[in-house]
Amino acid sequence: MLKLIYRRLLMMVVMLLGLLAIMFVVANVAPGDPARLAAGPDATRDMVETIRVERGLDKPLPQRFVIYLGSVVTGDLGTSIHTGRAVLHDLAIYFPATLELVLFSIGLAIVLGIPLGVIAAVNHNQLADHIIRIFAVSGVAMPMFWLGLMLQWYLALELNWFPLGGQLDLMSDPPTRITGMLTVDALLTGNFAIFLGAVAHLFLPALSLSFPALASIIRVNRAEMLETLNRDYITNARAQGIGPLRIVAAYALKNALLPTLAMIGLRFGWMLGGTVLVEGVFDWPGVGLYAAKAAISSDFEPIMAVTLVLGASFMLANLLIDLTYAALDPRVRAQV
Repeated sequence: MLKLIYRRLLMMVVMLLGLLAIMFVVANVAPGDPARLAAGPDATRDMVETIRVERGLDKPLPQRFVIYLGSVVTGDLGTSIHTGRAVLHDLAIYFPATLELVLFSIGLAIVLGIPLGVIAAVNHNQLADHIIRIFAVSGVAMPMFWLGLMLQWYLALELNWFPLGGQLDLMSDPPTRITGMLTVDALLTGNFAIFLGAVAHLFLPALSLSFPALASIIRVNRAEMLETLNRDYITNARAQGIGPLRIVAAYALKNALLPTLAMIGLRFGWMLGGTVLVEGVFDWPGVGLYAAKAAISSDFEPIMAVTLVLGASFMLANLLIDLTYAALDPRVRAQV
């Protein structure tokens, strides 16, 4: 198991270097002069050239990339032109909100998707199976931002069940910052009123973000359950008089979960990238909205930093999925 972890961590470092290299080249060949943007629209030519020298923008591209890698290793991700703050400071503010949204969304997709996939497989070609399959196909095809707008219109505006957007009511004071995630900080400080308000604000964006993942988990889990329920050892268990519930929960589901775990890992990464649209619709103060504003103002250092953080989070999530895979399947443990 340790060998697997070391190998995957080494691969992560190599992949992150490649990701940084691609983003650095794209940021430096894209239209726009970073020195001019940093100096402002009223800056003189001398002021622009001074900033160009201060930021090392007058050096060759390979040399600038080496300097940038050294800065990243020391924790210096640059300064945002848009906010005027260190990018690392901005990420410490915005990333916990995105992580909270993604974790709640993937949790919602798992809690609903796996049972619905099992129900569909157990009731194969019956009414429940047909309804769940229609729901799953619709979820895969439905754009997240459109679903978010529809949820806002109906559940927030028409029925007034949930807040329209944001992370907390304007009149509510946030809890003491511990993790940066409002729901967690509210529980840690014992402020249950703020916790309930934070969950209410979190539900609609999380539902919008989780819908494609929910549909994919249902489809994969249903297909794997159907295949597993037709295997010989399941037939043998039925012949021995073992109850249907035990067969499904203790025998079939454990094996059917392995491909579902792989889908969960992939969907977690896609959720991280998909937060840009959902955070824009619900005015959620996360790194997606932060990166979108940086892209509009051609602020490349925050974009590269957000890409790096999201890429590392995706790779760590897949490492966790691989470890869970090994824990569930003895054949995988034997190979590592």
